[in-house]
Amino acid sequence: MIEMENLLKRIENKELTVGVIGLGYVGLPLAVEFGNAGIRTIGIDVNQSRVDQLNQGDNYIQDVDDSELKKLVDAGTFTATTDFSSIKHIDAVCIAVPTPLSKTKDPDITYILDVNRELTKYVHKDLIIILESTTYPGTTRELIQPALEESGLKVGTDVYLLFSPERVDPGNPVFHTTNTPKVIGGVTENCLKLGMAVYSHVMDKLVPVSSPEAAELTKLLENTFRSINIGLANEMAIMCAKLGVNVWEVIDAAATKPFGFMKFTPGPGLGGHCIPIDPHYLSWKMRTLDYRARFIELASEVNSAMPEYVVELVADGLNGASKSINGSKILLLGMAYKPDIDDVRESPALDVYALLEAKGAEVKFHDPYVSEIKFDSRMESTVELDHKSLDQYDCVVITTNHSEYDIKAIVENAKLVVDTRNATAGNKSDKIINLGAAR
Repeated sequence: MIEMENLLKRIENKELTVGVIGLGYVGLPLAVEFGNAGIRTIGIDVNQSRVDQLNQGDNYIQDVDDSELKKLVDAGTFTATTDFSSIKHIDAVCIAVPTPLSKTKDPDITYILDVNRELTKYVHKDLIIILESTTYPGTTRELIQPALEESGLKVGTDVYLLFSPERVDPGNPVFHTTNTPKVIGGVTENCLKLGMAVYSHVMDKLVPVSSPEAAELTKLLENTFRSINIGLANEMAIMCAKLGVNVWEVIDAAATKPFGFMKFTPGPGLGGHCIPIDPHYLSWKMRTLDYRARFIELASEVNSAMPEYVVELVADGLNGASKSINGSKILLLGMAYKPDIDDVRESPALDVYALLEAKGAEVKFHDPYVSEIKFDSRMESTVELDHKSLDQYDCVVITTNHSEYDIKAIVENAKLVVDTRNATAGNKSDKIINLGAAR
């Protein structure tokens, strides 16, 4: 108990070094917040060019303030490295590496396993390990804990293991790392107590739960809830179009109810690293227990089909002008998965682009936040958005409603507009085909 009390006192006095493994959209903002709290922070990433960039104070994450990062680097409070042996000098390490899906939509925890191997090389007494990467329930206890204890150190007395799901919403102007409540579950009570002490320096509110499994499931429930409700909104859009009713009007009217309804809107599909992926982690885990997660599978079926539905809208619009997709010039406006960010991970616009190309269209894109995108083995760059030249395209598709788009000018100058985000609301024109409205 005396050792535990001494460790807690060191943490409370900020006499610790924090490590963050994985310096992407989750890890780098977290590392910067620890640095801002006056805690020496070491960022670990396998990408050498990314590490070199950070050590020069050069930021690449939209949600990180450039001047804050430069100040921390210049002061030596934050440093980045590719050397995992730095763990030997770290007191608490947060793991924030990607957890994608395989082609068969099974969990790909390769990055977690890679980190686990490095941890077992350099784990030491009193190290606090916190997994933040979204994963299936049981990962922390079933994969991380046994590997750590192979070193002879016991979790809960010698080393301390927790799961605390990242809840980053890139580009959110209100909720960011520090003011988003932090769920945290420890393998033991001592693990939880120490993990909360570490996070108390950078989080406004901590939400302790009884186990790492409860914390793992919390994140999966959050994004499964969103995926299912977006799937409902997407199916409602298709049904409204068939019924000759505008889905956006229906949703706005329903949202006036002050209780019992939460507004979700349709679109060209799901994007980002969480909502299209996380529910499949839970679905996969349940299959191992001989249970079918039917809501998850149905929502995935609906949401995954939306890019094809958008292509159908484009085909219908071109047919009205006696044209086919094959040979048509099409411009996609917005490739990021949501407005006013530069993140294209899992963006449905990528699928729309690929589907249109496969049908013989000549496809270009414009995005004020995304300069270039790799499609298969080739790179494509954003084109200039010249409103007066929009008539060179047979169709303009609004796939992401970035706030800086002049929708009125787009509608006035384009031959045909397929709007998947209701960006053209209030602009009445026969040239507009709106997802979820009568055709």
